[in-house]
Amino acid sequence: MRLRILLAVFLFASPALAQTTALRAGHVIDPATGGVTHNQTILIKDGKIVAVGAQVRLPADAEVIDLSNSWVLPGLMDAHTHVTMNLVPAPTGVDVWVDYFAHESTGLRVLQGVLNARLMLEAGFTVVRDVGNAANFADTDLRKGIERGWIVGPTIINTGKIIAPFGGQFHNIAAEQGPVWQFEYFDADSPDEVRKAVRQNIYYGAKAIKLVADNSAFHYSDAELRAAVEETHAAGLKIAVHAYGDAAARRVVLAGADSIEHGFELTDDLLRLMKEKGTFLVGTDFPTEHLVEMGGLIKDPQKMGEKILDRLRRAHQVGVKMAFGSDAVVDLPGKDRAQMTLDFLAVWTAAGIPPADILKAMTTNAAELLDIQKERGALAAGQAADIIATPANPLDDIQALRRVHFVMKDGRLIKRP
Repeated sequence: MRLRILLAVFLFASPALAQTTALRAGHVIDPATGGVTHNQTILIKDGKIVAVGAQVRLPADAEVIDLSNSWVLPGLMDAHTHVTMNLVPAPTGVDVWVDYFAHESTGLRVLQGVLNARLMLEAGFTVVRDVGNAANFADTDLRKGIERGWIVGPTIINTGKIIAPFGGQFHNIAAEQGPVWQFEYFDADSPDEVRKAVRQNIYYGAKAIKLVADNSAFHYSDAELRAAVEETHAAGLKIAVHAYGDAAARRVVLAGADSIEHGFELTDDLLRLMKEKGTFLVGTDFPTEHLVEMGGLIKDPQKMGEKILDRLRRAHQVGVKMAFGSDAVVDLPGKDRAQMTLDFLAVWTAAGIPPADILKAMTTNAAELLDIQKERGALAAGQAADIIATPANPLDDIQALRRVHFVMKDGRLIKRP
C-alpha cells in the first residue's frame, strides 16, 4: 500500500514532458510594456518557449491547448515569502514566535512548505523568493525536492538562515532558555562574522542572502553592512535587507544592498535615494484586515495599515523600482497561503497603482531583482515556459489574477481550463 502511494506521488510530481506543446493564445500580455498582442501561438519544447507569434508553424506531433478566450502572461513571482512557516493568530501578550520555533521541527517545516508551495503554484506563482525563518535549512530541502521532481512547486530562490546581530529578531529571552533562535538565524556581530555567515548560508544551499538591519536587539554598523553586501556579491548572489526605519534603510542603500524589505517608515528623501541607486523596494504591503486578524501580533493594526498604504503610494509616485512581496506567514481563518497572498493586490490598487504597474512588479521587476530575467519573467523564445492564463483581462482589473485557470511550469501542465 505504501509503495503504491509513493509511486502515485512520484508520477504526479514528475509527469513526462510532451515532445512539443502549442498554446493557442487569444490575448498575450507583455508585462514589460503593458502591451497586448492577439491570436498568438506559443510553442514549447523541453520546458522552454521556442517561438511566439501569429504565424508559428506547428510540428505534426504538437499537443495543442486552446486558450483562445484567455489572457496569457508570464507566471507570477512573490519576492518575499516564508513558505515553510505557518503561524496562527495570537492573543495579545502571547509570544507565538518563541513557541513556534521551539516546537516545530525542520522536518515538519518542510512538510508545511510542500503544501504552501503547491498552493502558490496552482494560483499562478511560478517563482518565489523564500527569505528565511525556515528552521534548519528546510528551505534548501524544499527547493531540492522541487528541483528533483519529487514534489510540485514554484522555482524557489531561498536565503537560508537570516543573518542578524546576537538574538536574531527576538527580544528579552531569559539566559536560561538558551539561544532559541539558533536554527532560524546566524548570529553575526562583526564584519568578519557577517562574512562567515554569508559563506555558511551559501555552503548550506542558499541562493540569495537575507540580513536584518533593524527590528532586532542591536543594529548593524556601516562596516558590517558593507561586509555582507561585498561577500554576497562576490559570490554572484543578491542580498535582501530587512529595514523598517529610515536611518537603517539609508545605511543599507549606501552599502549597496539589492533590496529593502518592508521599509514601512521610509521618507521621500530616502525613496529618492533608492531610485538614484537602483535599490528595489519589496514593501510587503499588508492589507489592514490581515493585520487586524493577526490578533496580538501587530500593535495598532489600523495605524500600521495606513502607514503601509501611504508609503506604497509615495514609493510609486517617486518611481522606485518595486517587486511584489507578501510576507504572508500567519494562517488566517478560511484562507490558504495563496489566497492570502492575492489579498495584497487590493492594497496596491488602493494606493492608486495601475494594473500594468502591478503586473510589472509581479513579473519583470521581480525577475530583475532575483537575477533570473534571462530565464524567466517574459513570454519569449529561450525563456522557461512558466505561463499562466486568466479568463478576464488583468490589465483592466488586477483582481482577474484571483481566477487563474491555466498554469504551466517549466513546460509541465499544472492546471488547465
